[in-house]
This record gives sequence, structure tokens and C-alpha cells, in this order.
Amino acid sequence: MSLPRMQPKDGVAWVTGASSGIGEAVALELARRGWTVAVTARRLEQLEEIARRTEGLPGRIVAHAGDVTDSASMRQVVEGIETVHGPIALAFLNAGVAPYTRAGALDVEAFEKAFAVNTLGVARGMAAVLERMTQRRRGQIAVNASTAGYGGLPKAAAYGASKAAAIHMCQALKFDCDRLGIRLQVVNPGFIDTPLTRKNDFPMPFLMSMDDAARRTVDGFERGGFEITFPRRLSWIIKAINLLPYPAYFWLIAKATGWDKRKD
Repeated sequence: MSLPRMQPKDGVAWVTGASSGIGEAVALELARRGWTVAVTARRLEQLEEIARRTEGLPGRIVAHAGDVTDSASMRQVVEGIETVHGPIALAFLNAGVAPYTRAGALDVEAFEKAFAVNTLGVARGMAAVLERMTQRRRGQIAVNASTAGYGGLPKAAAYGASKAAAIHMCQALKFDCDRLGIRLQVVNPGFIDTPLTRKNDFPMPFLMSMDDAARRTVDGFERGGFEITFPRRLSWIIKAINLLPYPAYFWLIAKATGWDKRKD
């Protein structure tokens, strides 16, 4: 079965977590390419401000407040978008948080926050839009995960585990989506210059701007293929490291992150 690569003529795009960061940048890039983009986050005023920035672009952005931690909210958002603007052809499930765990402690609250948004939030959004795409036997869904989901990293136990779960979920669901005529993709960025990463206190190799990340993400939507990952230099390095035996893996990660020199 030939899976669709959706275009603006097919319907609207939906981006969650679009009030800042990659979600905001991808929404604007889609509008530059002619899409009507429905953006979702809890802060409606910020979404409306982003929508005003599309004046003069081929497409436009429309704001729909919603909370990915609430299944009923996600269903209502999808229903509202499709009632007012037409079918959702492309969904980018991007909402995410990055709670870093403290050294030497198992921070259960960080795990609860990370999984509530990064994993279950994706599942709630996907369930809401997948139901309608299934009826049409057509659509495209992309999930924003992370290269941090490839393997364990210091201080990223909660974040990395939630992103690994999102990757695994997409891998498993792809079999069903293929049969339904729905293209499912996973986006695995490396380090992107966003408000979340600016809080990091460790090296971030191959750091990429949000605009460049947005262009590569939307290029990936148009190109197709299961995984959209960038910068590729970093992605392939991390994938190769994860093929090493565990003693070599832990030694190399500790060296690369400077963890072997930490005193705390």
C-alpha cells in the first residue's frame, strides 16, 4: 500500500505544544508552505500572538487551546478543528517537557511529569486524531521524540525513558497505521536551541537553531519515511554508541558528557 504524504489541499495541519520551541517554529514553517495550521497549547494568548505573525504568508495559523494531559480536551480540540477548518490531514504531536533528574536520586515526580506529557500526551492526541483518520483511511501523523530516547544519558532518566517509550509506541503502531493507509513518523532531533535546552549545563554538540530544525522537520513530512532525525552526524554517532557492549558504552558516555569528572 502506498502511504500518503499529505499536502495543504488535503486538509489542515495540527501542531500540539506550539506556544514555543520546535512546535512554534514548525507551525510557522508549515504556514510558509501554504498550510492552514491549527496550533494547540494551554496558553491561548501565546498561540494567538503566533497566529498574528503569519500575516502575509501563503498559509495561516489558528489557535485552539487544549491540554495534552486530558483525553477529553484532546477529543474536543480535534472535533473543534475539524468542525471549523476541515479534516486534519497532518498531525505533529510535539508537546513535551524536559524534567532532568537530580544526580544520585530517583526523582519520581520527574518521571510522572515526563510520561504524562511526552508519552501519554502523545497517546491522547494520537487516539483523538487517529479515530477520524481511520474513518477516512488517510492521513499523516508525526510524533516528536528525541535522540535521547536511543539510550540512557546522565540526568535524563525521566526524559529519555519517556522519549524511548514514544519511539517504541510509534514503531509498534506503524504496523496498524500502514494497514489503515496512515503514514506514521517519528521525529528524533538532537540538540536544538530552545528555551528547554538553554537550561542545560552540559555540552550540546552540533547545536541547531529552531528555524533550521523546523525546515528539516517539514522537509521530512514531505519526503516521507519513518524516522526524521537531525543533525544526522549526531544521530548516527549516538546510534553507533548504542551498539557497543555496555562497559564501552558507559565509559564513552561518561567521557563525552564530562560525567567522569563530576564531583557532586
